[in-house]
Amino acid sequence: MRFHTLVLALLLSALAVCAASLPKPDIIVAADGSGDFKTIQAAVQSIPDTNQERVVVLVKNGTYHEKIRVDASFVTLRGESRTGTRIEFPQDNEAFNSRTDELGRAVINLNRADDFVLENLTAENTAGVIGPHAFTIYGTGDRTVIVDCDVFSHGADTVSLWLGDKGRYYHARCNFSGSVDYVCPRGWCYITDCNFYEYKDTASVWHDGKVDPDMKFVLRNCRFDGTNDFNLGRHHADAQFYFLDCRFTSMMADKPIHRVIYPLGGAPMTDADLKHNADLDKVNLHGEREYFYDCHRVGGDYAWFANNLSSAPGAPKPKQITAAWTFNNLWNPENETGPVVKMLRVENGEIALQFSEPVTVKGKPTVSIRGGGTANYTGGSGTDTLLFELTSDSGYEVRSVELNGGAIIACEADATLRVADLSLRAAQRYAKKLYEPKEIPTPAYGQHMVHPGP
Repeated sequence: MRFHTLVLALLLSALAVCAASLPKPDIIVAADGSGDFKTIQAAVQSIPDTNQERVVVLVKNGTYHEKIRVDASFVTLRGESRTGTRIEFPQDNEAFNSRTDELGRAVINLNRADDFVLENLTAENTAGVIGPHAFTIYGTGDRTVIVDCDVFSHGADTVSLWLGDKGRYYHARCNFSGSVDYVCPRGWCYITDCNFYEYKDTASVWHDGKVDPDMKFVLRNCRFDGTNDFNLGRHHADAQFYFLDCRFTSMMADKPIHRVIYPLGGAPMTDADLKHNADLDKVNLHGEREYFYDCHRVGGDYAWFANNLSSAPGAPKPKQITAAWTFNNLWNPENETGPVVKMLRVENGEIALQFSEPVTVKGKPTVSIRGGGTANYTGGSGTDTLLFELTSDSGYEVRSVELNGGAIIACEADATLRVADLSLRAAQRYAKKLYEPKEIPTPAYGQHMVHPGP
């Protein structure tokens, strides 16, 4: 079957975009019954586990006394307002261990749910006991984003994102509280402009990066407070911390970030402690890796957080240490550029728009063809290629993409929803990749159209 080069309207200054506004929420939760669901759990449970499209769930103001389990990827859980939308539940971890349920040990449980976004709400584990584990968010998905949220607990491990082999996490403009390792990522994590409060004279943050020596936990422009003599951080296995432009209250103890050695609290050494330490020796291969830049404490700085970036791997400059740098430029959650059109193809009256990344379609977009023809959207949402069926034989010169009140957005989790750039300017950047007709197999629906070469 023969593919034909789709003629781009190069004489036009731009491919018209009829609407660039963000899409309306797909699902509305309202405790008073005015939405699609009364509970958040019912809303997220309605999303298929195999979902590949960005689904936005808006939670109206109210207090939701429930636990949540998210199994689907590409879900955004957005509160109507940060303090007005509140999810709370008293889940003590020991109580959960003695009587488990299918939802999980946290208030919000992310069960292998990739590309999850939590924004503009408050979530709290109200168990109320200082010290024991009381998870507010427990997750095993990749690319987890938490922005503009208050995430509280009085217990340990408040925010536990534990996809240890490849997990990547981004948090911005949040308030966190807890006791003992209450923000404790496994993998890569970048946190910016957040407040931390520790209820016990133990460590605030914790990291596990034993799977890959590149794994790192970066905290930038964050503020730490807590009870008298709280510690900044610790680790059990290999870890790598970066603190830049952070501020510490006078309550913080003069105790550097350190590896945990058993027994704790000065208790007598036991055979079990010796075995535990020997086991941990096997996953502590790189020594202490804590790096600081421009960090200061009220009442005077401690020597252990003096500037030392020059001793970090690669001696990065402060301006180099960004979210994208943290994730090795494989993910940039602060990216604001939307997907762009890479290629346009046509086959037997069907137009294919290939984007630079997978996109989600909201509504029913159409493609307008010079001479009055129209191509209606037929599928491809959740992939990088959208298909449009021509309704006439008026030609193949694309005039515009009409969103018709909908939107085309990136699927990937980021700090903000990114609207696709449908301009001709974006397409022209890839115009050189267009090729003359060749005999190649027809791709199955949902497969990406791959450039076959010159």
